[in-house]
Amino acid sequence: MKTYLAKNETVERKWFLIDATNMPVGRLAAETAKILRGKNKPVFTPNVDCGDHVVIINADKVRLTGNNKASEPIYRHSGYPGGLKQRPRGEYLEKMPVQYVMRTVRGMLPKNTLGKKMLKKLRVYAGPEHEQQAQKPEAISFEK
Repeated sequence: MKTYLAKNETVERKWFLIDATNMPVGRLAAETAKILRGKNKPVFTPNVDCGDHVVIINADKVRLTGNNKASEPIYRHSGYPGGLKQRPRGEYLEKMPVQYVMRTVRGMLPKNTLGKKMLKKLRVYAGPEHEQQAQKPEAISFEK
């Protein structure tokens, strides 16, 4: 018996809708990355993008867990000497919730061109409204 390897042309993609209200951001990102990567399917192949599309709504209502998570800094560097900047995690989540969720999910995907293709299948919205009603996304929920 031969081992089954998925091909990009034969993979069937679905659309999923996740409501992020009152969910821990780490758990949300881990489950989203699993769906984007295709690990929830029996035809998972590591070198093929066999994941599904994901729409996340209410990104401004995710929560940080832990005592000092809101004050923990997020670093970025411009590439120039003295270009290190930091911002508290809680402030980043308040001001830019969509970018914060995208950044968290991106950190859990592969760090190569395949990971960039997977990230393009993610749409994040701060409020309850989204533009993917025509795709009829299937609502899923995780344990909170």
